[in-house]
Amino acid sequence: MEKTLEFPDLLRLIDERSAAFAAAVAAAPSLDARVPTCPDWTLFDLVRHLGEGRRKWAANVAAGPADAPPPQSVWGTPAAPREREALLDWWVASARRLLDALRESGPDRGCWTWWGTSQSPQTTGAAARHQLQEIALHTYDAQITGGAAQPLPTEVALDGVDEFLSTCCATTSAWPHEPAVVDYHATEGRSWRLMLSADGARPARLPEPGTAPAADASLRGTAGELVLVMYGRIPADSLKADGDRRLFDQLLAWDPDE
Repeated sequence: MEKTLEFPDLLRLIDERSAAFAAAVAAAPSLDARVPTCPDWTLFDLVRHLGEGRRKWAANVAAGPADAPPPQSVWGTPAAPREREALLDWWVASARRLLDALRESGPDRGCWTWWGTSQSPQTTGAAARHQLQEIALHTYDAQITGGAAQPLPTEVALDGVDEFLSTCCATTSAWPHEPAVVDYHATEGRSWRLMLSADGARPARLPEPGTAPAADASLRGTAGELVLVMYGRIPADSLKADGDRRLFDQLLAWDPDE
């Protein structure tokens, strides 16, 4: 079974995707441009969201084990400036604050996370893993806003499928539909299975396609395409889907916390 990315690799890739995000924002025609994949936001809104979120997570990590996230007074200043060059400097400082907090804490320290009932631990290592995916996804959003979307880097995307299933999908909350099994096959050679029932959602890696009983639905594409489907950036119908395709719409609409 393939290992997840090591902590130094997560930090390296967070730094790389943070730089790619800055480059996409710098190249975009206007900060007022609408983000096609987040239509309620302008590009400025996207930068502000990502920067404020990284400052919040830096504070989460620095605080150590906690029952709640730190208050906004700890992480919410300074506000995102409106001028592009100053905004980019603010973003770089936001990303650096997150990386500094992660390096200082290391991968094994506990910290508050919102995924207490998932299969991901409540540690700074798991936080770094999810932070990489958030930054990578919003880098795609910024790139597509400027008309120059690029595929997610393969090592980021492969870990992204696994991370989404174990952090965002794994839950003990009851699946509100008939029990089902959904498979995801990356053309890079990895496969995952998500088992849905009244006991919740439980993901697992498949050794190789064809070695387990058939799923009720399956989706095949590059790992990057699978991640974009999981986060609602592209429709499942844009990839090769077999079985009951309604399951992908049900998964996208499902909020286990409701």
